[in-house]
Amino acid sequence: MSLPKGKSNCITDISGIKVGHVTLYENINDTDTICTGVTAILPHSGNSFMKKTRASSHVINGYGKTNGLIQLDELGLLESPIMLTNTFSIGAVTQGTLQYMLNQNEEIGDSTSSINLVVGECNDSFLNSMRIPAIKPEHAIQAIKNASSNPIEQGAVGAGKGMMCFGHKGGIGTASRLVASGNQAYTVGCLVLSNFGKPADALFADLVNIEVDSPDGSIMIIIATDAPLYDRQLKRLAKRCAAGLGRTGSHIDNGSGDIAIAFSTANPYEHTSEQATESTDFIRDDHTIMNKLFQAVIETTEEAVINSLKYAETTTGRSGRVVKKAIL
Repeated sequence: MSLPKGKSNCITDISGIKVGHVTLYENINDTDTICTGVTAILPHSGNSFMKKTRASSHVINGYGKTNGLIQLDELGLLESPIMLTNTFSIGAVTQGTLQYMLNQNEEIGDSTSSINLVVGECNDSFLNSMRIPAIKPEHAIQAIKNASSNPIEQGAVGAGKGMMCFGHKGGIGTASRLVASGNQAYTVGCLVLSNFGKPADALFADLVNIEVDSPDGSIMIIIATDAPLYDRQLKRLAKRCAAGLGRTGSHIDNGSGDIAIAFSTANPYEHTSEQATESTDFIRDDHTIMNKLFQAVIETTEEAVINSLKYAETTTGRSGRVVKKAIL
């Protein structure tokens, strides 16, 4: 039996989480089209460096380029917004996010050393003239400032503007589930940047008009929850994203960078403390609610991918290429 959906079926159903987009679309000439963007996921409404969130990641298939996962997994903490963009724009988005965080925190690079920025990508070069560096650092800053706790826009927006999925227009998708056991009630949310899959592999292939033989592609999967989990448990959640991905028909191909990041808004970690020890409450691994959290991850990953297709629009990109909206 499926779990109940959150109020807006969106990652922002979890209190404090905000998402913002910047979308770029411009036909430059007969060959080149800018068809790309940036998406920012803020773990809470405060200062993410001073109040860090418990986090971890899992690499399902490593054909991807990311910033920040090494330290994220080493310390189990997220201290910046999670940023998504195209493959060649990781540098610009990292620079813009750094500038935003430096403006917020005078300590960074001075009295408190460095900051770990988390940036993920997918390759949108089928539709986007990715060799033209259209994404600038200010676009990352704008995406962060655009972030809202309202239900997010999905489909061909933000980092998803130029992405495709199963040969159709993909991009940004989201979903949420409610998990309860006794007097405990939590929410699990997922946001994906979908850019993967061969047309014939889709679980729903018989329902769509197959037009484009797409490259292997990639997907970034962001899982959030308000359940009190620490980093090892969050890695267990991130691993379950592969099951949700498999439900859609993905083969997790050789050239597909499939990467999941999971974080919890519970038990924030203060950047500074005079205490030598710290105590937190977390859910036992053998409690029945853990299995429901795993189920929620699988269901939201699957539905977020489907929603990225459902809400996308037919898009014309570089060299006159057209990727059509899936008819679900």
